[in-house]
Amino acid sequence: MSGPAYDGIRAAIVEGRYAPGERLVEVKLADELQVSRTPVREALRRLEVDGLVVIERNRGAMVRPITLTEVIDLYELRGRLESYAAELAAERATAAERERLLEAAEAFSILVPDADDADDPADDVGDDTVEVAAVRRLSAANRALHDTILIAAHHARLGTLLSRAVDVPMVFRAFRRFGPAERRRSDLFHQLIVEAIVAGEASRASRLMAEHVALGRDAVTATWPS
Repeated sequence: MSGPAYDGIRAAIVEGRYAPGERLVEVKLADELQVSRTPVREALRRLEVDGLVVIERNRGAMVRPITLTEVIDLYELRGRLESYAAELAAERATAAERERLLEAAEAFSILVPDADDADDPADDVGDDTVEVAAVRRLSAANRALHDTILIAAHHARLGTLLSRAVDVPMVFRAFRRFGPAERRRSDLFHQLIVEAIVAGEASRASRLMAEHVALGRDAVTATWPS
């Protein structure tokens, strides 16, 4: 069960407002979130279980640091697992699941123009609030599609492995790095992956998914601090 402290801290980590390696001071967080320290402490423990926070004895909590090598390794693992999920979905999806996949792909497509408008240089909005909101919606639609593929794969243990391989802050970071061309390319890959799954083309769905995940990896690593 989530709460304001957990939701607030998690969103700040995912969206990069708290950077990897940054200390998370309970008193400061409680003041920012307008809550007591108890829910903040509980939220930090939950976020440690989620893999987003590290809590060190006598030093407190920090946003989990991550190296470029770890980023590449995570994306490599994710690519292999998600491509297998797409392959299985092409073989095992029910008619209802195929329909939901088509709907999920369409839901992502609808949001792409909004994201393009949000980061238009001609936009005179003074901060990035509009852009972040658009990225949130796009990222959620992306997650919904990938989750629908995983459900259609009918492999519970694969879902457990993927939950550990998908680094949510990195996915959000990739979407923030995407420009209109990259978003359209991601949309195209979604359409092609879903078409392959619906057609029962397991090998093609697997190959397309591997390439799709690799493009996200490239978007993150291209701007990773040296």
